[in-house]
Amino acid sequence: MTARRPNPFDPYPEPRPAEASGDERSYPPELGADAIAILEGRSFMYSNALGDVPPGSHGGLLHDDTRFLSGWALTIGGKPLSLLKSRVVDYYSAAFFLTNPDLPGIRANTLSVRRFRFVGGGLHEQIVVYSSATEPVLVELRLSARADFADLFEVKSSVRDRSALIDVEHDPQGPLLHFHYERPGFLAETNVRVERSGIVNGAHPATAVDATELVDAPPRIDGDDLVWDVELAPRSALAIVLLVTVRVNDRALEPMHADFGEEQERAEGSLTSWLDEVPRFRSDSPMLASAFERSVIDLAALRITGELRGEPYVLPAAGLPWFMTLFGRDTLITSLQTIWVGPELARGALHLLGALQGTKVDDFRDEEPGKILHEIRRGELTVTGEKPHSPYYGSADATPLFLILMSEYRRYSGDDDFVRSRWGQVLAALEWIDVHGDRDGDGYVEYQTRSSQGLGNQCWKDSWDGVQFSDGSIPYLPIATAEIQGYVFDAKLRVAELAERVMGDSVLASRLRTQAEELRERFDRDFWSSERGGYYVIGLDGDKRQIDSMTSNMGYLLWSGIVPQDRAAIVRDHLQSEDLFSGWGVRTMSRADAGYNPIGYHVGTIWPHDNAIVALGLARYGFRDEANRIALAQLEASSFSDFRLPEAFAGFDRRTGRFPVPYPTACSPQAWATGAPFVFIKVMLGLDVHEGEVIADPAVPGSIGRIFVHGMHAFGTHWDVDATGSQGRVGPTH
Repeated sequence: MTARRPNPFDPYPEPRPAEASGDERSYPPELGADAIAILEGRSFMYSNALGDVPPGSHGGLLHDDTRFLSGWALTIGGKPLSLLKSRVVDYYSAAFFLTNPDLPGIRANTLSVRRFRFVGGGLHEQIVVYSSATEPVLVELRLSARADFADLFEVKSSVRDRSALIDVEHDPQGPLLHFHYERPGFLAETNVRVERSGIVNGAHPATAVDATELVDAPPRIDGDDLVWDVELAPRSALAIVLLVTVRVNDRALEPMHADFGEEQERAEGSLTSWLDEVPRFRSDSPMLASAFERSVIDLAALRITGELRGEPYVLPAAGLPWFMTLFGRDTLITSLQTIWVGPELARGALHLLGALQGTKVDDFRDEEPGKILHEIRRGELTVTGEKPHSPYYGSADATPLFLILMSEYRRYSGDDDFVRSRWGQVLAALEWIDVHGDRDGDGYVEYQTRSSQGLGNQCWKDSWDGVQFSDGSIPYLPIATAEIQGYVFDAKLRVAELAERVMGDSVLASRLRTQAEELRERFDRDFWSSERGGYYVIGLDGDKRQIDSMTSNMGYLLWSGIVPQDRAAIVRDHLQSEDLFSGWGVRTMSRADAGYNPIGYHVGTIWPHDNAIVALGLARYGFRDEANRIALAQLEASSFSDFRLPEAFAGFDRRTGRFPVPYPTACSPQAWATGAPFVFIKVMLGLDVHEGEVIADPAVPGSIGRIFVHGMHAFGTHWDVDATGSQGRVGPTH
């Protein structure tokens, strides 16, 4: 494929310098493959396996897109500690077990060092240093704390030097380290306070920090370091409690956790309601049961809660570490995945995204009337107008997905009033599809950024090279990708149903159904290629040439129902072929294409959410065994990562190794990967709803055995689903 010469009015989505990149989902792995990340709401901390955040790394304590700790390192005798074992305990907590290296007067492995960490609002950290020496030892324990107040966008690329504007104050009596940064329109503070510090004599390795026999041993302050110079007698321990509080403008946050296993106790408001509604799940397959339980826990960790326009909401953030915020596409797809588990997430997503729907043309933010946002941020660069994310609207698929979710929420909840109260948002989204989304009047939704900092690709494969020709060349904008047309087809049919049944508007319903059928015919003509035995290309470029790479996007077309029945088996066979199916799942791109890279972000990796949508599509067209093949492969992959599916993993063939290879910088947990096991269960059960009834048409694989769902929430009541093989029973919960 020969690319035409570029001109300034139709750029292609070329790579940009890191400091200008708005949505790069990657970061250097300098914290190590065993890095520890914990989160609570909009707060998270990311460190190496020792619990340290080396200055200059991509780790730290972040809240609402601002880094409040950029350095957090514990040394003993001036040397780093040695790792015994560390791991995440709860989503908001981690434990680090360490020991000392060889030191003057102290042999290696003489001291046991334990760090317990709890994040949420701020940071609560407990440190215990226990001596098993037979003689007293002199110990210098040093904790270095730094705060650069970097915006999250800078953390991912290049951090500007704010040191001239950062005031650091010390209070030896506290003891307290205070970091303060302020510029017009933005203020941030970090306070590191020693809450408790002392020596416990006659201790043991499991000594608690709240031991009553504590002998005060306060630290001294050396620069921005807290330093403990102590003599530890045999069988004694130094116990420390540190609290880090943060402030953003007028909001001050205190640590909310201080022990393990508190997530149920500390859950608040609408989250508690959602967790109460999560159905109880049992299966003969420990693998499936474990994946379900892990997804429930991770969704709780990724929650965002709040209140807007008098209505509380709870919805999933996109993922850790860089996407602990509201995303249009990610949040909508996750809500679709989880709707049978708890419709409240979908309601929250629709409420918030509808309230933030575009109202005007704003080139810098890629905003247009009726458009659903791509991403919202709260860091300094956004607050002061340097970044367009307040919110940024560079997503061409979020708007039809919003309409699909509106329909699906109504189908599961029966809440017609919710739809009626937002009918203006529905009509505005339809108008965006037909007016602003269809940039050239050809009947397809295309994308092309107008922002100096906008995304080149505005489909789900939104990396700069995520959409390409089969020879690896990059198409010119505007681009119409295939799956977005499928979304529009599905959305128009769904809104036609809403118009007829909820709003009583048969004229609109008829018009939308006609438009959908015309789109189906037009799409099949323009996106179908007779090459390679026939397949749907990924898109059309600015000259309406077929972008002829073979990708997983074909499965989305099955999900939307836009594929004619006589082409469905051809699409199925491609998705199940060795070029696309690795044994662990469907690759984003066929390995037969020149741009294929098994560790390329969107050009050969395997994404759980992608595979979940493909499985739904296959099941829709009756290919249940093929859908189950994908589901089982993905669930088996989860067993190699504590039953948590990461954002993506490498597209290597299963036969080349006995385990899935992680994508180097995958988000974990990540919302739509977390939601994928719920889809696989739905596919096995053939779960659906219709006119106030829950329906199951099971095809449960023999290796799974029985699946029992108790208390599924739908239509304001609860349902039980019990299935084995092709036999199933559905009824109200008693």
